[in-house]
Amino acid sequence: MSAPDRTAGTPGTSAKQENMYRAVIALLVVAALSFAVVAATRQEPVEKSAERYPFSRDTVPQIARRLADESHSPPRIDSASPLRQISYDQYRDIRNNPDAAIWRNDQVPVRLELLPAGFLFQTPVKVSIVEGGVARDVRPGPDTYQFGPSVNKALAGLTLPLSGFRLRGHINSRSVWDEFLVFQGASYFRAVSKDNVYGLSARGLALKTASATGEEFPQFTHFWIERPSANAAGVVVHALLESASTTGAYRFAIVPGTETIMDVTLTLFPRVALDSVGIAPLTSMFYFDELTRSRIDDFRDEVHDSDGLQIVTDTGEQLWRPLANPTQLQVSSFTATAPRGFGLVQRSRRYTDYQDLEARYERRPSAWIEPIGAWGAGAVTLIEIPTDSETNDNIIAFWRPHDAIPAGKPWQLSYRLRWNERPRIMPALSRASVSRSGPSHDGKRRLFVIDFAGGVRSVEDLKLEAGTSAGKISNVNLQPNPSTRGVRASFELAPGDATVAELRVRLMRGTRPASETWLYRWTGT
Repeated sequence: MSAPDRTAGTPGTSAKQENMYRAVIALLVVAALSFAVVAATRQEPVEKSAERYPFSRDTVPQIARRLADESHSPPRIDSASPLRQISYDQYRDIRNNPDAAIWRNDQVPVRLELLPAGFLFQTPVKVSIVEGGVARDVRPGPDTYQFGPSVNKALAGLTLPLSGFRLRGHINSRSVWDEFLVFQGASYFRAVSKDNVYGLSARGLALKTASATGEEFPQFTHFWIERPSANAAGVVVHALLESASTTGAYRFAIVPGTETIMDVTLTLFPRVALDSVGIAPLTSMFYFDELTRSRIDDFRDEVHDSDGLQIVTDTGEQLWRPLANPTQLQVSSFTATAPRGFGLVQRSRRYTDYQDLEARYERRPSAWIEPIGAWGAGAVTLIEIPTDSETNDNIIAFWRPHDAIPAGKPWQLSYRLRWNERPRIMPALSRASVSRSGPSHDGKRRLFVIDFAGGVRSVEDLKLEAGTSAGKISNVNLQPNPSTRGVRASFELAPGDATVAELRVRLMRGTRPASETWLYRWTGT
């Protein structure tokens, strides 16, 4: 997982969360363990550069194009490297020195901190600063990190290769430099907006996800960060992506704040045809909620970083698909053409939804993708992986092009990624706030109860549409819910011999929808 260096004391981080991220990181970057950590050398000040060279917006695409014509053969790790041998606790004992942050003494809106390689972050990356059309590579100096007693001797006098970086800015207070963005591990990155703590992650690219041949994890191997001006609202980051199947050039224009916005432009240079590709991928954790907690023994009512996939189709229909922790791998596809937007969303925003004083799931951000330009035919795809704990990121959502991306020529696409509490979608229809399920009174059918909030309080002139792909629906009911100032919809499903049923529900006022469309996959296991 694209996890920040938990040693830096990220706001909202607890010991329990640190243990969780340890397992999450292990799950998501295990495929990267075969990549090398460059040999350690003597320390040099961070201000010195290994190289200076002209840089423009075309630099990274030119590098990616050139590398695509070469074979992809990453160096193998030296098993004797102390960075390969250090434990999770030792890695946490390498702490960033806040007084050594890049741009700390400059009048710019962000500060840059370098993250060391080590433990499971075994892929060395380069980080460069761009200023005035000139790039210079940077490396940690003697004051970049503060070493705790568990690693002091093992790493004394060594320059640590890098695994990524983090950015800090004033998103909550003008007096505090809050961490708001981190790139680390494969092509993972994540961000927060005001009052949020880290939760779900994004990726540069997903390849062969849920494939029988195994997933391929592209790597961001070099970052170029433009020094912002004093009055800039944000910062621009360029990244080089490398993988066995493709190279890529990425540009991120990032503006942090109440809503952290990233405008992303990517250009891929495929070595082979990409027929199992995920664009704008999001990765999250869903363990259980009110709808799915029947087989979970836990003191909390819900545990998740995201609780639903939200989509606005090209026709404007608003879809809500509650997430599930299935007993078997599930892959679902929605839409036939590019949507107006999609994302993994955290709707449960009250502490009482979780009763967890440490994880603070109610403060996890949502992530919303808005296509820029014509994306063409393709499906929003949701992958749900079984998990028996909250330590695994088991949810993936992305857009999959209908046709394979051909080899041998560049392929470009742009989108906007918003990190916020919830997407702002117009028109504002009533939304499914809580979904529940249980046996009917006679135990022969499955009862579903959905609370819709916002926009509707009375059932007058409303009609409930409920459908299923298998079995039969009965006892459809709609009634006011004074406690939520909304309405409650309920129905019963008799599945018959079916083991899977795709359910679809929405509120209608005449011929126009009064609510988003609620979707759910019921399985008999």
